[in-house]
Amino acid sequence: MSDFVSDFWGVYIAVVVIVGFVGLAYLLFTQSKTTVKKGEQVEITGHVWDDDLAEYNNPLPRWWMLMFYITLIFGAVYLVLYPGLGTWKGIRGWTSVGQYTEEKAAAEAKYQPLYDKFLKQDVVTVAGNSEAQAMGKRLFQTYCVQCHGSDARGAKGFPNLTDNDWLYGGTPEIIKTTVNGGRQGQMPAFGAAFGEEKVKDAANYVMSLSGKKHDADRAARGKETFAAVCSACHGPDGKGNQAVGAPNLTDSVWLYGGTEKTIIETITNGRNNQMPAWKEFLGDGKVHLLTAYVYGLSHNAKAQ
Repeated sequence: MSDFVSDFWGVYIAVVVIVGFVGLAYLLFTQSKTTVKKGEQVEITGHVWDDDLAEYNNPLPRWWMLMFYITLIFGAVYLVLYPGLGTWKGIRGWTSVGQYTEEKAAAEAKYQPLYDKFLKQDVVTVAGNSEAQAMGKRLFQTYCVQCHGSDARGAKGFPNLTDNDWLYGGTPEIIKTTVNGGRQGQMPAFGAAFGEEKVKDAANYVMSLSGKKHDADRAARGKETFAAVCSACHGPDGKGNQAVGAPNLTDSVWLYGGTEKTIIETITNGRNNQMPAWKEFLGDGKVHLLTAYVYGLSHNAKAQ
């Protein structure tokens, strides 16, 4: 409720809650006074089914009415203690943000010494520690599986972390840099500049680099285009450049797919992919464990 743009809405909500609460209490009170004396005939409501099945206007049982009174009392106490009346914070001053902060502080006090212990060790050593790998796996399953998958083998547009093919490099230092600061991978769109035929030529040359079935004539023409434009990022031999995250085009690993149709789509429209930065959110200790876990996925058989 603290994000209201004016005090009016806080008052408005408080009035609605109070009026509704009082209205329900009044309705309950009036219905509680309705009784039926022994032998007294109860009127029907006028609802009749199958000619003789009628709905009688009997008052609610006392025990049921008592439950409603208990609910109203509980609601009144809750509105006094906790937020519920517009901008009123309740006498306990509880907020979801405050509770989150307290629980986070308690968790950090409990687990930070453990994080600090592993933070003093290098990534390779931590990657070989079963306890650290179990912690890193839980971190990975919490923050990373949405993109890289529960088995860390990635998906279309998201790298496989279990092999040794790395866009930016797979050393402990580079992996930690990636986790800390994130990555912004971008390939420009060349469809407008090349034209449809030239794009197909370049695609066939790219397919030839990895030994895929291709059109030799188109590949020969595409080689010139590749040398003039694409080699700036992917290198003259097509083996990529980890300094800028340009992938190796000579192997069988494809981030978006290696069919002619997909390669043409990539050259025509370009690609734009981003990995978020985790340093501020996770902190050094968790990043260190996560780095060790990711490193272990492709270097430690037990981690897989």
